[in-house]
Amino acid sequence: MKRIIAIVAGGDTSEYQVSLRSAQGLYSFIDKEKYELYIVVMHGLDWYVQLSDDKRVNVDRNDFSFTDDGRKVKFDFAYITIHGTPGEDGHLQGYFDMLHIPYSCCGVLAASLTYDKFACNQYLKSFGIPVAESILLRAGQQIDDEKVLQEIGLPCFIKPSLGGSSFGITKVKTREQIQPAIAKAFGEAKEVVIESFLDGTEITCGCYKTSDKSVAFPITEVVTNNEFFDYDAKYNGQVDEITPARIADSLRDRVQQVTLAIYDIIGAYGIIRIDYIITKGEKINLLEVNTTPGMTATSFIPQQVRAAGLDIKDVMTDIIEEKFK
Repeated sequence: MKRIIAIVAGGDTSEYQVSLRSAQGLYSFIDKEKYELYIVVMHGLDWYVQLSDDKRVNVDRNDFSFTDDGRKVKFDFAYITIHGTPGEDGHLQGYFDMLHIPYSCCGVLAASLTYDKFACNQYLKSFGIPVAESILLRAGQQIDDEKVLQEIGLPCFIKPSLGGSSFGITKVKTREQIQPAIAKAFGEAKEVVIESFLDGTEITCGCYKTSDKSVAFPITEVVTNNEFFDYDAKYNGQVDEITPARIADSLRDRVQQVTLAIYDIIGAYGIIRIDYIITKGEKINLLEVNTTPGMTATSFIPQQVRAAGLDIKDVMTDIIEEKFK
């Protein structure tokens, strides 16, 4: 019998639509000869399976199942592709742990840590990973413009510490932009990071591990004429994504080694993607760790899998079957 797989999408943040697109990508990638696939959409307490254009059935949250025409369907595995809460921050992982349902990504601790950009970067900094200088603000806290200028300088980035897809991010160039940018970021999350600008080449590297292999994908170089790699650059084509990146082989090897090392440090599972800035002297600076990266047909990971000469269907099977060994 085929294992029954839930591709879990949606969520409760601005990345809802991005997540639905990733679910469609995964539905096309996973081997339908091996698995019976359903897309489960979550939005608040509305959890459902879209069986056809005009038919949807609710998911029973007591055991993560649904019933269709008298047949009760219980899932064997969950492929989480929610970008944001509750799928990227550990909440959903805890739910599946309690139900003893295996899933595609890291566990509660690693998910919670990596979802908080400030906490994750400070944690990895303690392992010798270079990161930008930064200040954290929590809801209700304020900061003087002068303190930002003295400790971080301009230009700088002000962004939500939680979330993704570049929602709520501002590249700040003048003193007058600081407070509006903080307000904008607080509109997305209860924690805001003020981070120094790193001038260099932006790259990203995906990887995954199983019990018998460690795979670091070819690196992608990110080139945009926008102020930074914002939402339009990510999803509306205002960017050149060059895979493999135009960097020296020695630097490529170092980036892949760092990526695999971070994977182990945080206790990751499945595919992760890590973003970096390469500054003067080929210094590798961490930007952020993504434990549920985008999986649309044009996302970085599918690009990197193709560049590696791998079949993404096989990669998906690796990740699913590893949990049943």
